[in-house]
Amino acid sequence: MVCEQKISGNNCKNGCSGLGVCNRELGECRCFHGYTGSLNEPFGKEVPSICPTNNCDKTRAMCFCGEGTKYPNRPLTWSCGFQFIDGEKEVDWTKVDHDVFTTNGSIPGWCNVDPVEAYAGKVKVKEGCECNYDGYEGQFCEIPVESVCINQCSGHGHCRGGFCQCEDGWYGVDCSVPSVISSTREWPSWLRPARVDVPNNFHDSGKNINLNVVVTKKRPLIYVYDLPPEFNSLLFEGRHYNIDCVNRLYGSNNETIWTDQLYGAQMAIYESMLASPHRTLNGDETDFFFVPVLDSCIIVRADDSPHLSTKEPDNLRSYLTLEYYTNAYNHIVEKYPYWNRLSGRDHIWFFSWDEGACYAPKEIWNSMMLVHWGNTNTKHDHSTTAYWGDDWDTIPSNRRGVHPCFDPNKDLVLPAWKEPDVDVLSSKLWAWPHEKRKTLFYFNGNLGPAYDDGRGEDWYSMGVREKVAEEFGSSPNKEGKLGKQYANDVIVTPVRTDKYHEEIANSIFCGVFPGDGWSGRMEDSILQGCIPVIIQDGIFLPYENVFNYDSFAVRIPEVEIPNLIKILRGFNDTEIKFKLANIQKIWQRFFYRDSILLEAERQKAVYGRVDNWAVEISKLTEDDVFTTLMQVLHYKLHNDPWRIQVHFNKTFGLPNQCLASTPN
Repeated sequence: MVCEQKISGNNCKNGCSGLGVCNRELGECRCFHGYTGSLNEPFGKEVPSICPTNNCDKTRAMCFCGEGTKYPNRPLTWSCGFQFIDGEKEVDWTKVDHDVFTTNGSIPGWCNVDPVEAYAGKVKVKEGCECNYDGYEGQFCEIPVESVCINQCSGHGHCRGGFCQCEDGWYGVDCSVPSVISSTREWPSWLRPARVDVPNNFHDSGKNINLNVVVTKKRPLIYVYDLPPEFNSLLFEGRHYNIDCVNRLYGSNNETIWTDQLYGAQMAIYESMLASPHRTLNGDETDFFFVPVLDSCIIVRADDSPHLSTKEPDNLRSYLTLEYYTNAYNHIVEKYPYWNRLSGRDHIWFFSWDEGACYAPKEIWNSMMLVHWGNTNTKHDHSTTAYWGDDWDTIPSNRRGVHPCFDPNKDLVLPAWKEPDVDVLSSKLWAWPHEKRKTLFYFNGNLGPAYDDGRGEDWYSMGVREKVAEEFGSSPNKEGKLGKQYANDVIVTPVRTDKYHEEIANSIFCGVFPGDGWSGRMEDSILQGCIPVIIQDGIFLPYENVFNYDSFAVRIPEVEIPNLIKILRGFNDTEIKFKLANIQKIWQRFFYRDSILLEAERQKAVYGRVDNWAVEISKLTEDDVFTTLMQVLHYKLHNDPWRIQVHFNKTFGLPNQCLASTPN
């Protein structure tokens, strides 16, 4: 369809003083970490970190060795500059370890350690000192590398430790939005080809002029809010652990290193939305509004960034995250006219953490929630995590409301992120036939307090993993016992080997059980072609409210755990082959190919590099996670009951000439 887009030209005061990016749609500055719009308060809110000496970068709450050392820009991460309690691994945060500044090679140090001498074993290095900050490589952070930014600033900016510093004429979290002073030749593919209408007074001095352009677009149309950076960029910039909440890092040659961060799905969806042909800059014509709050970054940083810690009762990360979503809601209601038109029903929010949208504020519950945890609360009507900081039971109802965690009539469970492993993909484990799968049932993961190194809480995994292990455990527990119904062709173990993916591919059925909320076992099963066996009552899995799960999966009630293997042995070869064949048809819908290919295009454009993973991923042609999401949204566009009841001045669906005429 043909759509009108607005290319904005609003200016910001003082050009944001070179310390931020101007959102030219609103004419507001998006300030870098540690800065606000006030000259009297350059560092914004309190942003101290716990640094051993006066060497804190207060703009980012990060610690460095500082002046007077041989390597002043070397990070002092986490506990590096503090002493340990005698005889223990616990850190004493009140006592500075001055040895990290030593120049004596016989004493374990850090800030004056020469990497060449250290690699040669000539000097000692303090235990616990590591290179954890983004933008560095090498054990001693001696190699500067590219930091991780959303879409790596789309070729129109510099990634400033996680915050895109856009070139003049561009703005947005990933510098993908052109302003009126940009060159049309450089516009992104989702804005081309375009017809540009230039007003007669466009070149008048001092005027803030917007351009109207006409572009052919795909439905559903999605408007992505350019939120203030505290909801996205600032959560990337200043990460104390480079792996937190991102799906990739960069190596010593700026090559892509994919992570196994399950929460990386949130970043993947965000990047795909921003680069998608479904994206529109015209909120008046859009079908859906995407509100990009990165809750996975909020939660992991709440543990190591004092300025993010909540002052609410019990210091819950869940409460802190609820407040972030509430603040985002307040922002879009104040700055944009779109929410109140339909009470937010056409808005989309992503809650990626362990219990999904359980702690969504009541103000936004009308919207569509993208989650990994589809708890309808029909059975488990309370917080199911065993980690105290994420418990949402004590959040007051006047903040959270009384909604369930998931509503299958409006929400959608998306797959978790899984690392694009070249060896696994090239082995085509998903295609292994029934005859090659020798293990009847397989589950590998934490089995709780009965096992060495198991989680200590009895309620971890809602007790599901513990009950399965009690019946069918194939590894000895702390008492040296196997499961009561141990069988040679059943594997239930906490012991992980380097053949994990092959072990799944060698199995017919694979367990999908909860952890602290969701786990990544559904994705592991599907991507290796194993039939998922789901045991979590009333909790939806990815796409379960839109796919026919009976065609490729098995659901077993929690009360039937003792009969698990008996039930699975009851499936005949025809039924098993039917389910395996269907998994082969849908497995790519559990894989984030679109986001991965965006990175492949960037690596080729910037460095001329085509890595093995890019070659392997480019061979995949079936619908992936993002395409599946767009298909679901397209269906909702035509079939959501509330859309049918509301009159829209829009053209979608069949053209009028294709509709059968009906007599008056």
